[in-house]
Amino acid sequence: MEYKIEDADGSDQEKYSLKIVVVGDSGVGKSNILNRFVHNEFNHDSKATVGVELNTKTYKINDTVIKVHLWDTAGQERYKSITAAYYKGARGAMIIYDITKAETFKSVDKWYKEIRDYGDKSLIAMIVGNKSDLKHLRSVETQTGMEKAKNFSVPFMETSAAEATNVDEAFKKIILGRVIFYF
Repeated sequence: MEYKIEDADGSDQEKYSLKIVVVGDSGVGKSNILNRFVHNEFNHDSKATVGVELNTKTYKINDTVIKVHLWDTAGQERYKSITAAYYKGARGAMIIYDITKAETFKSVDKWYKEIRDYGDKSLIAMIVGNKSDLKHLRSVETQTGMEKAKNFSVPFMETSAAEATNVDEAFKKIILGRVIFYF
């Protein structure tokens, strides 16, 4: 079946609700990816998230309205006890690392384990290498990210919140991956 996904205009009543959590180390660009996705904006002076922040975006998929709840989790270790509870009920997770900081890529294993330990067993995860606009500072090769995703049997994509590269596509991949369970 072919799925047509488009922004909803807000006048239609939602039929389904979908929760997606966005996780990764502090400073990888989680808030900017969400800000780009929801508002098509980027903030160079973005501050660290404290606890969890919620955004929403509504889509129409084959004439069915789905409200997507996007949970931006703090990456700092001190908030781990707070954020673990927010995995409950999540149907999708985006694990983000910064392609210019190898230590954030090393944390992907930790984040994957966490979403598997605390999240729904049918949760769809995706690994995202962010800041692809900073190729000249790259410390994690694209192939390395692809291999990690292959090992976990999850999709992979590189994005740039600053340049709006692949941000919509990454979220749509998770959303459509979940939507097939509704139809």
